[in-house]
Amino acid sequence: MERIPVWIDCDAGVDDAAALLMANRLPQLRIAGISAVAGNVELHHTFENARRVCRLMGSDCPVYRGAEGPLLRPLSTAPYVHGENGLGGVELPPSPLPEETLPAWDALYDAARAEGGRLQVIAIGPLTNLAIALKRHPDLKDLVERIAIMGGAAQGGNVTPCAEFNIFVDPHAAQTVFQSGIPIVMCGLDVTLEAYLSPEEVEELGRAGTPVCRFFQQSTRLAMAFNERVSKPGLCLHDVCPVLYLTHPKLFSGKEAGVYVETGDSAAMGKTITDLWSSKRSAQHNAFVVLGVDRPRFVEIVRSILLSY
Repeated sequence: MERIPVWIDCDAGVDDAAALLMANRLPQLRIAGISAVAGNVELHHTFENARRVCRLMGSDCPVYRGAEGPLLRPLSTAPYVHGENGLGGVELPPSPLPEETLPAWDALYDAARAEGGRLQVIAIGPLTNLAIALKRHPDLKDLVERIAIMGGAAQGGNVTPCAEFNIFVDPHAAQTVFQSGIPIVMCGLDVTLEAYLSPEEVEELGRAGTPVCRFFQQSTRLAMAFNERVSKPGLCLHDVCPVLYLTHPKLFSGKEAGVYVETGDSAAMGKTITDLWSSKRSAQHNAFVVLGVDRPRFVEIVRSILLSY
């Protein structure tokens, strides 16, 4: 089986770590590179977290440092979900590998060229790195086969009534990516809030006692408590959704749609305006919007992958 070459762009918090752990073990995927961006926490944390999670999962995949903040706005972070260090306060051992010095956007471009147009990008943080890459390397749009995004929502938001966090942090970057012409899969809150593990399921994984399962349980305690406070069921594994969409698309349901990101300074800033139902459908369907997931099967796959370490 020929594996799918993927680039993972992340703001390595607790669910990003779960996504990395999943992608590393899925036999259908080959991680060509990882880039870090500021988002859940500041860049110095997300970059180091990605490197440390790679060490935990036994990978020497290169990690590249990206943008310290959004294109045009001050940075917003979410330590109330991910902890001050981004990993729920868990301190993983540092990576022994030397730090990569090439900027994330140039490393992504080099990887896309090397893969000959087959590279797929899993974008699970603010889209700043991708927007910079597209502006610096205009031909990148012809070298990336698809971008699977965790971000946005056809309905509602989680940081404002209208906006999901990753898109809200850098809406201008998100609009650049959505208008790039690259095929996009949008795994927004419509699906990710249904892609959760119950407290009992997380506890069961923790009892396995392996370093990966212990880390997963311990690092997600703060996020679990946050979800309980806002009446969400269990632990939502937002960033795992685009990873599993690439390998198990039949787990999910959705529709082609036109998606436009609101960048104006208004209450709707960061909203992914998603034309699913109107009588004046968008002329351009620029994204496949994922709307549902087979949760029992999703949990089964997550559990089997994490227990495989």
